[in-house]
Amino acid sequence: MRTRSVIPLTCAVLAAPVSAQSPREANPERPTYATHAYAVAPGYLEVEQGLSARGVSSYADGTSWDVAVKVGVTPNLQAEVFGPFYARGAGGGGVGDLGLALKVRGDLSRRVAIALVPAVTAPTGSGAKGLGAGRALGAATAVLSADLPASLHVDLNAGPAGVGAGTPQWFFSSSWSWSPGRLGLTAECFAYTPGAAGPRFEGILGAFTARVAPWVVLDAGGVRRIASGSPNSLFVGLTTNLGRVF
Repeated sequence: MRTRSVIPLTCAVLAAPVSAQSPREANPERPTYATHAYAVAPGYLEVEQGLSARGVSSYADGTSWDVAVKVGVTPNLQAEVFGPFYARGAGGGGVGDLGLALKVRGDLSRRVAIALVPAVTAPTGSGAKGLGAGRALGAATAVLSADLPASLHVDLNAGPAGVGAGTPQWFFSSSWSWSPGRLGLTAECFAYTPGAAGPRFEGILGAFTARVAPWVVLDAGGVRRIASGSPNSLFVGLTTNLGRVF
């Protein structure tokens, strides 16, 4: 499901801070569209991908294959290329708007981290088919992540999205995850305000996660709309840390 849109939808995290992990251990930003405050280890490559179906009246209204390719640049900087490598809607199918995000992060303590994530998308998707915005759009997301007792984790996200289309949208999210072992649960409430790039969208996300190997994490779940006219969705995904590439 996850594509880091410049209109981000949700945020959730599965893992502990990178400082407590092996650099080869996958640290998904899936199953959501937003982010946590951690980064891939410097020189390592991680790929997230997922299939989703969504719609207001039917899950067959639209489908997509969403991909995010992340690479650690320094301990406090991550670069990411993201977007729908293929999407299908009422107007047809094709590539969606692809983008670039940079995550600048820091630790406030052993359990609390913060990050700022500016992102921009290019108009690579067909506007005529409803697969793209028809223009470049920007976003900036502020992130607070914290590890809590009893294997709980929380991520808070907020920031403007759809910048460049006119009145921006504002995104807010509160995400909680519980990962006592290889299996985990994620629950989240999110909303973003109406703006020139899109209407109001509010929903609740729920997902299961499974770490089948240290470097491989599976996820599956869905989004139930709160705001009228917003789409529901179902998704499955895979995150793979491919190891050191430089």
